[in-house]
Amino acid sequence: MAEPAEPVTRASQALPPSGEQLRLTHEDQVLTVVTVGGGIRSYAVAEHDVIDGYDSDTMADGARGQTLIPWPNRVRDGKWTWNGTQHQLALTEPAQHNAIHGLVRWLSWRVAERGIRSVLLTCTSWPQPGYPWTLDVDVRYDLGDDGLTVTQRITNRSSTPAPVAAGAHPYLSVGTSVIDDATLLIPAARWIDTGSQQIPTQIRDVYDTPFDFRRPRPVGSRQIDNTFTDLTRDERNRCTIRLQDPNTGRAVEVWVDESYPYVEVFTGDTLSDQHRRRRGLGVEPMTAPPNALATGEHLTILEPAETWSGRWGIRG
Repeated sequence: MAEPAEPVTRASQALPPSGEQLRLTHEDQVLTVVTVGGGIRSYAVAEHDVIDGYDSDTMADGARGQTLIPWPNRVRDGKWTWNGTQHQLALTEPAQHNAIHGLVRWLSWRVAERGIRSVLLTCTSWPQPGYPWTLDVDVRYDLGDDGLTVTQRITNRSSTPAPVAAGAHPYLSVGTSVIDDATLLIPAARWIDTGSQQIPTQIRDVYDTPFDFRRPRPVGSRQIDNTFTDLTRDERNRCTIRLQDPNTGRAVEVWVDESYPYVEVFTGDTLSDQHRRRRGLGVEPMTAPPNALATGEHLTILEPAETWSGRWGIRG
């Protein structure tokens, strides 16, 4: 008679809250990407942090470095209608009664390809209440002479067209204790005003307002959690946002390609951890404005098996 099999037990060692830690290097750049949320935990250039990240033994707070798909920012009350059917998303921002930042930011992602200076992460977002489509999502991180390049891809694996939008949530740092002391350049002609739930109410011209950063100006004590659009682009069709320490000259830039016509800028005044407030500047590439699932504004409609892709990056 066969002996009974020994029970299989898992190792008792605790796992990092952000999953597997994937360290990439290129010359003086060091990037750590994580498999929870497929996001960035840390990024340093010449031993200087260029993003305000988080420690390996903590969860990502304030959406730091996370991937925001199939929508960035907020959906008011989590309610939206598609082809006559009303959907109700989970209220992941309960204080303001919103659904915020998509469905993949806490999923476990898989490592599809990995090298010394690049990694490809992938996950599947399955249908759930409020969003009944299956999406394959890929994010590739590449370090090169021009800094970090991030390529986001979404493929519709459902049998019907899927409405999608995409974004990301890095916080920039130039080494100042608070961002008040840094100067900011945002080459955008318009900004989006919001109401009590931070849902858009009106698009305004930046001219002669505190939101005019078309020339570098100090962040100062301004509290910003707004979307900028009508972006000025260079010969490569990129728009570049720049944060700089005027005392040391250290600077960090986020660039977005034409796939991202919106950028959210967040000074961090409402973060739950008061010690984290205004320590880094959230600069969030977005393919659509806040509440886009409800309004339909700038949504991408993917046919079955169709793929969307976009690129953004950081230079420090």
